[in-house]
Amino acid sequence: MSEEIATVYVVDDDPMVRDGLDSLLRSVGYRVRCFASPREFMQQPRSKGPACLVLDVRMPGQSGLDFQTELAAAGDAIPIVFLTGHGDVPMSVRAIKAGAMEFLLKPFREQDLLDAVTACLEKSRAESFETALVADLRKRYATLSQRQQEVMALVVQGLLNKQTAAELELSEITVKIHRGQVMRKMQADTLADLIRMADRLGLPGKPAGRG
Repeated sequence: MSEEIATVYVVDDDPMVRDGLDSLLRSVGYRVRCFASPREFMQQPRSKGPACLVLDVRMPGQSGLDFQTELAAAGDAIPIVFLTGHGDVPMSVRAIKAGAMEFLLKPFREQDLLDAVTACLEKSRAESFETALVADLRKRYATLSQRQQEVMALVVQGLLNKQTAAELELSEITVKIHRGQVMRKMQADTLADLIRMADRLGLPGKPAGRG
């Protein structure tokens, strides 16, 4: 994932602003795609890899803040840097509370924008890595038998083999065998690794009953 090219999307109705941002961002090596409106942006397919959205607040039709709300409702977590020439405190507070990374007033220092974009892309990379990691863990977890999943659920709660055996009405040696298979299939070197994996998978916080 670290080798994927970062893409910065610019949505601003002012062509001069778009051209200026395109030139600035390309000068430091980013792939840039510019759009005149949120509708234009949504009509085009997204590139793979880390991404950032540089978004104007005030535009004809849908505002940048309303578009931020629309993206959030759709589950789109692309990090956003807001730009505005008419900003005020309530507006910036709303944007930041809704998850925006930065809120810059025009005219802004080029370095401030580049720093904000860098922060956005670092966040995007981290989220992409976490998403891929969880997807891989789900695949590993799916290879466990139902009994192995039951053993894992109890082991990550700190139960000893003897306690797990009593809970599942198994022999202790059988639990040890299942536990070893769980560690191997999940590719966990230590119990701490397995606990972190369970946390990422969102496994139940308490041992499940036998039902």
